[in-house]
Amino acid sequence: MGHACPVCETPQRDAEHLANHLAFTAMLHGDAHEAWLDDHAPDWGEMGVDELAPVVVEFADEVAYEAVFEDTAAGHAGHAHADHAHERERPPAAAFDAGDLDGDAQRVLAEAREMTRAMLEDGSDGGEESEAADDNKA
Repeated sequence: MGHACPVCETPQRDAEHLANHLAFTAMLHGDAHEAWLDDHAPDWGEMGVDELAPVVVEFADEVAYEAVFEDTAAGHAGHAHADHAHERERPPAAAFDAGDLDGDAQRVLAEAREMTRAMLEDGSDGGEESEAADDNKA
């Protein structure tokens, strides 16, 4: 069982995920999530997840939450997921419009996208090959 967000009814796995969902959505978008937190947890901005989770879960309905794990998903059992080419595919578009962000946030997001693109083009995954290269430099 999980908990539905009291604002948008999006199911979350547990109280901690619910608290993070509410806080991150409030910080990124403001909107009704921020207003709800202001009403129900006025000090939410200073709270960590351990303090916020028990507060927000009191107002959330329990809902079915089906977790799909890699080892139980059809076609993915018995092999290392990172071996697939689709691990290097372009990530899906953001769930929000970057135009909703202020200038600093847009700059940080663009920089993160460029760093990710460069990393994927380079083919570096930070694994054993990179470590071996670092050892040879020493």
